[in-house]
Amino acid sequence: MRLHQKTALFAVLPAMFAAGVTIAQIPARHAGAIPPSTSVAKAEPRSPEGKRYLAQPLVTTIFAADPSAHVFNGKIYVYPSHDVDAGIPDDDLGNQYAMHDYRVLSMDRPGGPVTIHPVAIDVAQIPWASKQTWAPDAAYKNGIYYLYMPARDKQGVFRIGVATSKSPTGPFKAEPQPIRGSFSIDPAVFSDTTGESYMYFGGIWGGQLQRWATGKFDPAGSDTDLKQDDKPALAPKVARLSADMKQFAETPRDVQIVDKAGKPILAGDHDRRFFEASWMFKRGGKYYFTYSTGDTHFIAYAVGDTPYGPFRYTGRILSPVQGWTTHHSIIEFKNRWWLFYHDTQLSNRNHLRSAKMTELTFNADGTIKPLDPFKD
Repeated sequence: MRLHQKTALFAVLPAMFAAGVTIAQIPARHAGAIPPSTSVAKAEPRSPEGKRYLAQPLVTTIFAADPSAHVFNGKIYVYPSHDVDAGIPDDDLGNQYAMHDYRVLSMDRPGGPVTIHPVAIDVAQIPWASKQTWAPDAAYKNGIYYLYMPARDKQGVFRIGVATSKSPTGPFKAEPQPIRGSFSIDPAVFSDTTGESYMYFGGIWGGQLQRWATGKFDPAGSDTDLKQDDKPALAPKVARLSADMKQFAETPRDVQIVDKAGKPILAGDHDRRFFEASWMFKRGGKYYFTYSTGDTHFIAYAVGDTPYGPFRYTGRILSPVQGWTTHHSIIEFKNRWWLFYHDTQLSNRNHLRSAKMTELTFNADGTIKPLDPFKD
């Protein structure tokens, strides 16, 4: 290469690197002109639309979705579903979500190294289950860790079971039968400062909640929702747990989500109605019931005065992420609040998702400052 060619190349290198060009992309005939000490910054990951992501995946060697985070013994533990590719086409009932085991993630602090622990339990080790170990949750009481697992039973009906361990990362041993009276998906266990624990659960469409509208499972029921837009939306469920954390201490009841006037959110209000992904936390004496709106892809929240509600719709927490599903959890760690969620950054495929986390902040009145999963 002639001197004037090298000089010209050096003049444009900064602009090339700023645009995301790597050394590997520079034509081979020019590569020798680049000094060995030249540092090339890696291009910032962007969405297919060119947007910058608010946060990066917690792990990149497995797909970990639906992250349920907890603080145990001063560390953060995340209980996600473990996405795998089973070669099943996408459909509205979620058959492509063919997860079959659980892996626990842990970190000492936000932003710190994340450990992927060995398999905590596989569907083959859950006596009552047949397939699709979907979004789990966890709890701790009296030296025992509890893993709550939705899965299809031998008849293809979603139930919720529990497994126990002396370690937050497992291995977990499943109870031989699902929780009596349990159904649908997405268990979220909230332990109140009173010492009582409650499970919130339910999900429409593939989560089958609509098939339980009469109180009994209807195998011929709607595959999506009830198509009753002018009536109150299907409600998620809540039940107080027994002292041993393995059964319901009461019959599950509806979680009422109401508007500012106290009227139930209607089924046709897809921007505000419940779809799936319940999560409860308590702050400032108030109970925050948070959830996904599903086909409109928002994480929303409603606030109440008791664990049972009613909960007044208050606003959105997270705008739509990349990918069809959105599912989250919220924890407090050392006086700061954190939102865990997922998207499809690494795969751009709806059933192969990656868990992320970002800080959550509150206004003086207790409302949540909404987040956009993209910087642009």
